[in-house]
Amino acid sequence: MLKVAIIIGSTRPGRKGEAVARWVHELAKKRGDAEFELVDIQDFNLPLLDEPMPPSLGQYTRPHTLAWAAKIDSFDAYVFVTPEYNHGISGALKNAIDYLYKEWNNKAAGFVGYGSAGGTRAVEQLRLVMGELQVADVRAQVMLSLRTDFEHYSTFAPAPHHEKSVHALFDQVIAWGGALKPLREK
Repeated sequence: MLKVAIIIGSTRPGRKGEAVARWVHELAKKRGDAEFELVDIQDFNLPLLDEPMPPSLGQYTRPHTLAWAAKIDSFDAYVFVTPEYNHGISGALKNAIDYLYKEWNNKAAGFVGYGSAGGTRAVEQLRLVMGELQVADVRAQVMLSLRTDFEHYSTFAPAPHHEKSVHALFDQVIAWGGALKPLREK
């Protein structure tokens, strides 16, 4: 069975990403076609790129990098829950992604964005980054608006129609994650 990480892409105090990711995870647990796990980048305490060698060489020396690499390598696919900060992805998420290289390769990714424009600009940036990491990003995505899916911009209360979008996203991520499995097994 494929393993899919639901990655919380913010470390900001008062972040909305944790509530969004928990909702996505609850929907995932209703499925029987993959194993899903919440992964919070905050738990790994990754400083700003402190490895002496480029990640493409895979010569990690820091304990936090080794732990992060082992966690990310254990998955077949990813669902990134990303905020949109100033028309882009959070610095913490970009930093966490940039720590690694081969651990991401030949896997699938989908995106749940949130922000004033549904996180769409952050997702567009993530699609470019995923391409460089040899990650197949799927077409389906979930866009959550701070205006309509958060009561008073704070309490997460997604519109019911988003559940269908989340399941469409999972369908594609699981299909692509499975299709790429032979490349990962080489």
